[in-house]
Parts: sequence; C-alpha cells; structure tokens
Amino acid sequence: MTNKIKTERPLWRWWAKALGQKASNKDCEADKVALIRTLIFATYLITNAFIIAGVIRQWNRSPTVVILECEVPSTLYQTEKEKIIEANRRKFPYN
Repeated sequence: MTNKIKTERPLWRWWAKALGQKASNKDCEADKVALIRTLIFATYLITNAFIIAGVIRQWNRSPTVVILECEVPSTLYQTEKEKIIEANRRKFPYN
C-alpha cells in the first residue's frame, strides 16, 4: 500500500507542475489550487470534444437550399393593354 502512495504522489506533483506555477508554499493549498485548475482543464477538454464531434457530424452533409418565389402584384401599369393582360393572367394563370 505504501508503494502505491509513493508512486501516486510524484505523478500528482508532475501534473500539478504541468498546470502552472505553484500557487502557495503550503502543499495543501497548492493541491487545492491544482485540483481547481484540473477541473477547469477538464471542462475545456469536454467542451472541445463536443465542438469537434459536431464538426465531424456535419462534415459531408450537403447544404439545404430553400428557394422562395414570391410574386408581388404591381398596381402601376404603363398602358391600358398591360392592365388587361395582367387581369387575364390572374384569372387564367395556366394559359
């Protein structure tokens, strides 16, 4: 059991040093700060994993194109003949 404790401490120390400068001269306080930094790092890692998963999921999806056609009726006619033609188009749209 003591061998396991001795091997865990150096790994924890290496990890804590990899997270950044030691926050305090007291080991207990420095360990708490290292734990908080580890939690922040874990949230960054999880967030990035979700972002990458979303990019991979959408990678080869073809874009959806929606084309909307709208006809805006105009009340301004240049001639009386155009007015009659437009009225006929509205009555018989398939001719």
